[in-house]
Amino acid sequence: MTRLSVNINKIATLRNARGGNNPDVIKVALDCERFGAEGITIHPRPDERHIRYQDAYELKKVLTTEFNIEGNPEGSFITLVENIKPHQVTLVPDAVDAITSNAGWDTIKHQAFLKEIINNFKKLGIRVSVFVDPTLKFVEAAATAGADRIELYTEPYATSFQSNKVDAIKDYIEAAALAKQLGMGVNAGHDLDLFNLNYLKTEIPFLDEVSIGHALICDAVYYGLENTIQLYLRELAK
Repeated sequence: MTRLSVNINKIATLRNARGGNNPDVIKVALDCERFGAEGITIHPRPDERHIRYQDAYELKKVLTTEFNIEGNPEGSFITLVENIKPHQVTLVPDAVDAITSNAGWDTIKHQAFLKEIINNFKKLGIRVSVFVDPTLKFVEAAATAGADRIELYTEPYATSFQSNKVDAIKDYIEAAALAKQLGMGVNAGHDLDLFNLNYLKTEIPFLDEVSIGHALICDAVYYGLENTIQLYLRELAK
């Protein structure tokens, strides 16, 4: 089964829009678990415009499913991950001012840097996933750097899905197959939703995990959080 990890960044964005603690990010995370989510993902950024570093520490105390922390491995992010020791860290090459993640790593150019970071996190018992485009040379270099998994950046797939889903998925199938051949697990995330998720899972049946935030939270506005999580789980189970 492909695991569903719910990214709760958008809940924190809503909270921060008015100050205070409504909605309560920690309670929502626990509710996501209670409603069937198999993991919780957060992506803290240096300006703390949504998830705050303190949220990460509070979540660590109470979560019972897999905890995945995403981000650019620099400065305070490294310290955060080293202190919390989540089940998984996903390395994402975000610019400081990025609205959202918009590209995977050039794992060749940044090979030495990634190898050192990955090694340090793995020594702490943390599984390391590297965010990559579906490009074979970058998948191969992620394995060389020591990554346990890759996370395929799926925005291009989601963008092309409605016009030509066969072409949209082609590079992802090849990248995932290579990752598996090289002994890495395969995660996926970015712009996955109720329309394109099942096809991705069907074409890559050994997919380990999907991390979904924006679309899932938007759907929850209409369907309710519990029902929405169940809808996503059903797409993965078909």
